[in-house]
Amino acid sequence: MSFRDLLLVGAGGFAREVAAALPDFRSPRGSSGWRLLGFLDDDPARQDTEVDGVPVLGGADVVHKWPDALVVVCTGSPTHWWSRSRVVARLGLPAERWATLVHASAVVPRTCEVGPGVVLMAQTVLTTGVRVGAHAHTMPQVVLTHDDDVGEFATLAAGVRLAGGVSVGREAYLGAGALVREHRVIGARSLVGMGSVVTRDVPPAEVWAGVPARRLRAAPDLAESERRGGGDTHEC
Repeated sequence: MSFRDLLLVGAGGFAREVAAALPDFRSPRGSSGWRLLGFLDDDPARQDTEVDGVPVLGGADVVHKWPDALVVVCTGSPTHWWSRSRVVARLGLPAERWATLVHASAVVPRTCEVGPGVVLMAQTVLTTGVRVGAHAHTMPQVVLTHDDDVGEFATLAAGVRLAGGVSVGREAYLGAGALVREHRVIGARSLVGMGSVVTRDVPPAEVWAGVPARRLRAAPDLAESERRGGGDTHEC
C-alpha cells in the first residue's frame, strides 16, 4: 500500500503541531499512512521557505496544483477564530478532498460521528453519541461526553471539557481548559476564554470569560475584520 498525500493550509502554530504529529495519525483507508507535501500559506514572507523543515509551497489557492492530495485547513487563532470557514469556502473543494485526521491515541467509539476536515489531536476522548462537525478541531486532551454536538469549524483548545448534552455552535472557540456544564449552548462564533467555567448559555457572537463565565463584549465585526485581511491563512 502507498502513502496518501496531504496538504496543510496555514503554516502557523496549529499547522506545525499537526505536521509534527502526522506519523501518529491513523492511516487513511487503503493506505500505509500520510505523506505531507507541504504547507500552503498566504503570507508572502513564508512562501518559498521552510517551516520546521516542511516547505511552504505557495498561497492557499495553489492547492489545485495537487488534485489528488487531501487537504486540511489549519487556521483559526483566538484573534481570528472564524477564519477557517472563510478559507474553506474560498477554496471550493469537493467534500472528498478534505482529510479527517484522528490521532492514534484519540478515543472515538462507533456511536460517534466525525466529519470531513476534522482534526482530533492526541488524547481527545469522545464517549458516546458525540457529533463533531466538518472542519472542527480539538487540541490535546479534550473530553467530549455523551450527546455533545460540536458544530462545523469550531475549535476546542487543549484540555477543554464538555459535560453531557452540550451544543457548541458553528465557528465557536473554547480556550484552553474551559469547562462547560451539561446541556449548555455555546452560540455560533462565540469565544469562551481559557480556564472559564460556563454555567449558562452563551449567546452567538459574544466573548465570555471567568469563573463563572460572564459576557465581556461582542465578538469582532466580521465585515471590518475581513477588510483588514482577517480571513487569510497566515492568521493562525
